[in-house]
Amino acid sequence: MNLNRMLYTVGPVHVGEDTLQSMTKPIITHRCKEYKELHAGIVEKIRKALNTDMEVFLVGGSATVMLEAAIRNGVREKTVGITNGSFGNRSIELGELNGKTVDKVQVPWGMAMRPEHIADRVTKDVEAVHWVSNESSTGVFSDSVALANEVRAQNPDSLIFVDAVTSAFAMDINLKDMDADSVVFGTQKALALPPGLAVMLCSERLLEKAKSVPNRGFYTDLLKIKKQSDDSYALTTPPVSLMYGLDYQLDKALAEGMPARYRRHQEMADLVRNWADKRLEGVFPEAGYQSNSIGVVNRGALDFNDFHSKLKSKGYEISNGYGEVKEKTFRIGHMGDTTPEGIKALLSVMDEILEE
Repeated sequence: MNLNRMLYTVGPVHVGEDTLQSMTKPIITHRCKEYKELHAGIVEKIRKALNTDMEVFLVGGSATVMLEAAIRNGVREKTVGITNGSFGNRSIELGELNGKTVDKVQVPWGMAMRPEHIADRVTKDVEAVHWVSNESSTGVFSDSVALANEVRAQNPDSLIFVDAVTSAFAMDINLKDMDADSVVFGTQKALALPPGLAVMLCSERLLEKAKSVPNRGFYTDLLKIKKQSDDSYALTTPPVSLMYGLDYQLDKALAEGMPARYRRHQEMADLVRNWADKRLEGVFPEAGYQSNSIGVVNRGALDFNDFHSKLKSKGYEISNGYGEVKEKTFRIGHMGDTTPEGIKALLSVMDEILEE
């Protein structure tokens, strides 16, 4: 089985040889001085890259574990969940499966979530409002700052939980202006690492609320995590090799410069959009709210399975559509260490297959 393909998928994404190499250092125990230095360095670099002074929590697992932690620590009874795709639906499911009442705000797939969608919904009994900043199933990037401002205007006591899994480190999410209470992402998307480490940016407000919320669990108890984090330790055994890789990738991101990084993602997204307009039926999301990390392309009459098997035989892999639009779209991941040159090479191979 030939697995030697370039991944232009929605995640896990392609991991470069240099990054893989950075993870081959000797394993250290997670209670030693060297570990403390590694952990503290990562926290400092994440804060610097994202221009935030929020708490930074590192937990072994996919980002979902920290999306669940936000709900378990910040909500006793009721939330509002805004959704415009599969992953917004998942955050609603997380609330319901943890016994919370979730008032669902359904926005049409392909459309951005806007402040008017939650008009009069954030009543005094709403403890948190949650949404996905960059919806992986549709390629829609909503304005989270505008949504957060609307939540605060209606109920300043409501917490704000944002899933930034495919936006953090690819697009500027303006953390300072958003002023959310939980912002979650993982290693396998725009950080271009293997999966296995979740990152939560956490506010003092959420930690304060957690003190009065029962049944926070063990693995997801933010107060336990915070106590260890204050000493630059993880609560439970972390994936140390992955942390070496994260440290390396953060150095690369800081060396590139975050504005340059965001521009590179914009350039890759523009290449994919222009190609989709010329060769197929454009991209799925509405204009003005299109993701710079994921191109969700309207496939029209294209036989995607046949097209994709030919693409894989030439050493490239992209992603099928997802959720309700699975049969109408396919997805190209353009994030992480991917370059405009790499995207041009992919698109030219896709052109060859279409012309065949």
